[in-house]
Amino acid sequence: MSIDTNSSKPCSSLWEKMNWTPSEKQLEQFIHLQAIIKYWNKKTNLTRLIEGQDYWVGQIFDSLWPLNQELNNPYKSFLCVDVGSGCGFPGLAVAIGLPKSKIVLIDSSRKKTDALDKISKEIGLSSRIEIHTKRAESIGQDSYFRGTFDIAMARAVAPAPVVSEYLIPLLKKNGEALLYKGLWNEVNQQSLNEALIPLEAKIKQVNSTQLPENRGTRNLIRLVPKGPCPEKYPRSIGIPTKRPLGND
Repeated sequence: MSIDTNSSKPCSSLWEKMNWTPSEKQLEQFIHLQAIIKYWNKKTNLTRLIEGQDYWVGQIFDSLWPLNQELNNPYKSFLCVDVGSGCGFPGLAVAIGLPKSKIVLIDSSRKKTDALDKISKEIGLSSRIEIHTKRAESIGQDSYFRGTFDIAMARAVAPAPVVSEYLIPLLKKNGEALLYKGLWNEVNQQSLNEALIPLEAKIKQVNSTQLPENRGTRNLIRLVPKGPCPEKYPRSIGIPTKRPLGND
């Protein structure tokens, strides 16, 4: 395997804006991750955000900024799941940023999960990363996953009501679901609030940030359970997308 090691360095404002600085080892892992994704991107077309600051801002910063509190508590262990992981973000960045935590990556594409398996081994994180080729609806009904995670996250997967149906069933009693969003307004929030009623969950917090280098606004919606998620959720494959909760 021929890996191009001439990867870029992050812009100077990246860690300052995040209020967190990676260790030397973590920075090396981020740089190595960029190089190995570049290699696999030529074979599998994982992502377009891989060169220069597209990678550092669009992948690393955008994955990690919602986890500032967790990043600054590096000795605490979390069990996390990244649903619809795609090219591996936010999950791979979280695995590097939270060195005591275990990350489960879920994607329905075998090509992508095969690449993620090789990437996680190449960067030396396979002991803390578990990868499954499954649909989001399936994992929520699987006793191995359901009610298991401290943190369930999804980025660029589906509208918030759909993603909430995927993530809420995966949470422990005190777990949190993280919805990564670009556009977010009162209409979006109302739609999500209505979808959360049958899921027995609520919005805990909505945070916003401006990406470095004037690359736009990002929003993070934290969801928490109010009680046990009813067993019928998530519904069968395809139903959450066709008939989102709260739209009745």
